[in-house]
Amino acid sequence: MSEHIVPPKIYLGVFGILMAGTTLTVIAAFKDFGAFNIVIALGIATIKATFVVLYFMHARYSPKRTHLVIICAVFWLAIMLALTLTDYQERPILGDRAAPDAAHQLPV
Repeated sequence: MSEHIVPPKIYLGVFGILMAGTTLTVIAAFKDFGAFNIVIALGIATIKATFVVLYFMHARYSPKRTHLVIICAVFWLAIMLALTLTDYQERPILGDRAAPDAAHQLPV
């Protein structure tokens, strides 16, 4: 099996995209987007991870079986992120209900 040779221009382009993504991450960290803070951060991280997997890990030029494994892993990651975001969304509601009542506290 012959290996695919990637031209250096592609690597430099991907490096530029990753640096731009890192800059966006830093800029987004100093801005307040309210409830969308985590969504924006995860979106930027997902785009950067996609470029790393496709080009630096050579998944773009790998066999179909490797593509299937990557798709299954991304699907599992999407399930985990959905559950995490659901938990993150419910935290303020649970925090109000889970607060201890002053009448039930033990005396010090």
